[in-house]
Amino acid sequence: MRAGVNRRADPRPVRVLRKVEAGPVRARDPGCRAHVIWAGDDGGDGRGEAVTAGTARGGFRGWREAAEEALYGPDGFYRRPGGAGPAGHFRTSVHASPQFAGAVARLLCRVDEALGRPTALDFVDMAAGRGELVTGVLGALPADVADRVRPYAVELAGRPEGLDGRIEWRTAPPERVTGLLFANEWLDNVPVDVAEVDASGAARRVLVRADGTERLGEPLTGPEAAWLARWWPLPAEEGLRAEIGLPRDRAWAAAVGTLARGLAVAVDYAHTAGARPPFGTLTAFREGRETAPVPDGSRDLTAHVALDACAAAPALPGARLLTQRDALRTLGVTGGRPPLSLASTDPAGYVRALAAAGEAAELTAPGGLGDFGWLAQPVRTGDVLTG
Repeated sequence: MRAGVNRRADPRPVRVLRKVEAGPVRARDPGCRAHVIWAGDDGGDGRGEAVTAGTARGGFRGWREAAEEALYGPDGFYRRPGGAGPAGHFRTSVHASPQFAGAVARLLCRVDEALGRPTALDFVDMAAGRGELVTGVLGALPADVADRVRPYAVELAGRPEGLDGRIEWRTAPPERVTGLLFANEWLDNVPVDVAEVDASGAARRVLVRADGTERLGEPLTGPEAAWLARWWPLPAEEGLRAEIGLPRDRAWAAAVGTLARGLAVAVDYAHTAGARPPFGTLTAFREGRETAPVPDGSRDLTAHVALDACAAAPALPGARLLTQRDALRTLGVTGGRPPLSLASTDPAGYVRALAAAGEAAELTAPGGLGDFGWLAQPVRTGDVLTG
């Protein structure tokens, strides 16, 4: 995980967490994921208007519409055949260490116990990519739990060859889920519009062309203006920017709405009220490096998630926000070094334990993956994550 500086010139540099850079890409990073635009995506532009090519004037359109086409259109970044695929651009906690899947498997076991060990226990992997997380979770479960699990991978891209036959591949999550819905780095790729303050102090929609050229559009009104006022109020200072997280709130609420009983978890790089970045976080990744956000289909487009706003969207009790560092520690991932005495009694075991400690340290590192946000939403069950 690396910290980068927002692409907009700012005399007060703001360090913001970014998606993990891939480079150099390793052989064990096969095909990260092609994200899902599903829940809450009503085909509109957030203003109740249909999103079509005709809404663009002079090639300019809002960032949400532009990113949807650039990422998920027929020739979009996540759907274009051939090439290195997303693995050539970034990796996630799933690819950093199998300990991440092991921790999720332990969380699923906690959910299982809280639900009274149901006959069928659902595990839903949102934005499943090539099924790396769901495959790792299945491999880490105790046999008596694995025998009852119904695993689902939710993904727009096609089912990869050789995937475990038990995994049901879907473009939308099932209904009436009893178990755990887990969304690792899904919400950051749900496209959103961008607002910028003009010279008069008004927040306007930022319009963009496929080559990345921007201009300001109309002043924001309606639900988007209300969302900004509540969750990301912009001072009347020219050039300040924000990403309008309303589509993500709706997406998360719809995902949580598929649960009958259990737990929904979203994991992402995030910010909360009181610590919003003044110039937003919109950025891109290509070939293992952070680059300028250009909606031309050649790169991943991403922005941090206002996770506190998402937490409020389902209007259910019990939502918890915590860091990945704290969440993984409650699930047994600590990063503690093995005792030096092991090196003399079991040298090979010591080396393995030392490597595992290094992987755990990466998953929980301050300033890196450890600072990711976890949003846990129980549905008709207790707080199985933090007790």
